Amino acid sequence: MAISLQKGQKVSLSKESPGLSKVIVGLGWDEAPQPKGLLSLFTGKQDIDCDASAILLKNGRLVNREDLVYFGNLKHKTGTVLHMGDNLTGAGEGDDEQIVIDLAHVPAEYDKIVIVVNIYHALKRHQHFGMIRNAFIRLVDDRNQKEICRYNLTDSYPDMTAVIFGEVYRHNGEWKFGAIGQGTKDPGLGELSARYQ
Repeated sequence: MAISLQKGQKVSLSKESPGLSKVIVGLGWDEAPQPKGLLSLFTGKQDIDCDASAILLKNGRLVNREDLVYFGNLKHKTGTVLHMGDNLTGAGEGDDEQIVIDLAHVPAEYDKIVIVVNIYHALKRHQHFGMIRNAFIRLVDDRNQKEICRYNLTDSYPDMTAVIFGEVYRHNGEWKFGAIGQGTKDPGLGELSARYQ
C-alpha cells in the first residue's frame, strides 16, 4: 500500500521499492468551481494551464538552463528525465502530467531533482493556486505501476502562482522523496528556477 505523506515528510524510495530503477512522478490538480456572474461574460474566463517541470541540481544548485525539463524541453540531455507532455486544462481523472526519472542512470553529479508546478501566464490571466483544488504528487514504480507514495497538497495557496511540490534526491547512496508543498509568487519557471541558482 502506498505511503501517504504530509508536508515536510520524507520517504526512502530505495527501501520502499528495492531494485527501483525508474520512477514515474505523476502530478494532478482540478480547477475549483469559480463563481459565475455577469462579469464572467465580459472577462472571457480561460482554463487554468498548470505546467509541471523538473529542475536538476548539482550540489543543490541549478548550474545550466539545460537542466530544466518542462513543456519546452521534454527530455534532459542525459536522457534520464523525460516529461511526458503538456496538459492544458487539468481536466479528467488521474495524473494530469507525468515526469519519468531513470534513477539508475542519473549522472552522479546530480544530487536533487525538484518538481515544481506553475500556472502558465498566471499574472496576465489573473489566476492563482487558490483557484486549484485536489492537487497531488505521487511516485509510481515503473516496473509494476505500483504507487510508492503520494502527497496530497492540503494547504490553500491564494495569490500563489507556483508551488514547489517535492524533490527526489540522493542521500547516503539511496534515493529519497521529500514532500514540500511550498507556494511562491514567481510568475514563471524562469523566476522559480532562479531560486536554485
